[in-house]
Amino acid sequence: MDPLVLSRWQFAITTSYHFLFVPLSVGLGLLVAIMETLYMNRRREIYRRMAVYWGHFFLISVAMGVVTGIVLEFQFGLNWARFSRYVGDVFGPPLAIESWAAFFLESVFIGVWLYGRKALSIRMQVFSIWMVTLGAMLSAFWIISANAFMQEPAGYVLRNNRVELVNFLAVALNHKALYMCGHTILACIVTTSFFVLGVCAWHFLRNTAEQDFFRRSMKLAILTGLVSLLGVIVLGHFMARDMAQHQPMKLAAAEAIWETRTDGRESLFAVIDEPARRNKVDITVPWLLNVMVFDSLQGTIKGMKPLQEEQVVLSGPGNYIPPVTLTYWSFRLMIFSGITMLLLLLVLAVTVFRRKIVLPRWFQWALIAAVMLPHIANITGWIVTEVGRQPWAVYGLLLTSAGSTAGLAAATALSSLILFTLIYTVLAFIAASLIIRQIKKGP
Repeated sequence: MDPLVLSRWQFAITTSYHFLFVPLSVGLGLLVAIMETLYMNRRREIYRRMAVYWGHFFLISVAMGVVTGIVLEFQFGLNWARFSRYVGDVFGPPLAIESWAAFFLESVFIGVWLYGRKALSIRMQVFSIWMVTLGAMLSAFWIISANAFMQEPAGYVLRNNRVELVNFLAVALNHKALYMCGHTILACIVTTSFFVLGVCAWHFLRNTAEQDFFRRSMKLAILTGLVSLLGVIVLGHFMARDMAQHQPMKLAAAEAIWETRTDGRESLFAVIDEPARRNKVDITVPWLLNVMVFDSLQGTIKGMKPLQEEQVVLSGPGNYIPPVTLTYWSFRLMIFSGITMLLLLLVLAVTVFRRKIVLPRWFQWALIAAVMLPHIANITGWIVTEVGRQPWAVYGLLLTSAGSTAGLAAATALSSLILFTLIYTVLAFIAASLIIRQIKKGP
């Protein structure tokens, strides 16, 4: 077996597990901060109880996010040593700031908020949880800044066969990082909102005594979820425009476009023949893609075949077309999940506008099932971002095959893949058990 393939599978699996918990820790921190603020301003006990109850889920997600995240950094040295050497000068500062500033800000004030409830004033408690939320978002920003360099390198020079940092602000304020950070943080809030909606729907189905408690929680989740999802859609539009300009191969793969198009046809369904570099079936809508990417009926989308020829001229012989089928269907699954979530939130918003939450049982069951929709959108969106960049580890600079650890044995890579997958599965089971027990326990 190829140790490169095994290393890629390991990083994909561990990152996917990790990202099941990170969105909840970011979004729940914000919701709990809002609840604490409402309690401070209105002095109604129900808001304090809401903060305590949803705070339990927040603490579980933070703990699991920390545990599953530690392994990711070890993989840079174990499986991706040549990549680490190549980008270490650029990756070092943002990841160090994330660890020593943002993460410490979050962890210190979690302790203050959690253990100081009886000793501190309500204002200090509110300040503490908002600092936790700020720390979580800053952590996301610095990690995404490093990832954005892989998508669109900036602020560097090539020296001694590696990239060296010459402009820290160019890395930190890379427009790709700003788009990705806003998109990701808003997606975290959407993920949390649907988690809260699912828990509330479960309690409505059981007709628990805390109906007012969960009605208020549901209203807050609807508001934050709808605003955040609209933000995700707007930023996603700008990211598509940026992709057309700076990563045209990724856009072409996401749309399964082999030859250059000027008619802006958006593919709805395609049967892709990657070896033959064609689509056996392609059901399209005229002009829609141009509207999505260029805000106009006019525009040209380069196909993968001409882009492949251009890249061969720039970088030498090789296959520079990413896995098309996986990128194409991941993109559509992400869009489908987003549209479904938007429809559910709009229905709920109309219900709340009528000042009455009376939902049929089938819709409540749908809300419980919909808890997984944002996770599906998150993972498939990440697949489009990372798989669509292939075969590059750092776009246009370093191939993924050139970033793996030299001399890594297939047996070693396979054993670590199996070990980490088993460990992460156990951790996921523990987290799910804790969450389910807390849901059943109630406020």
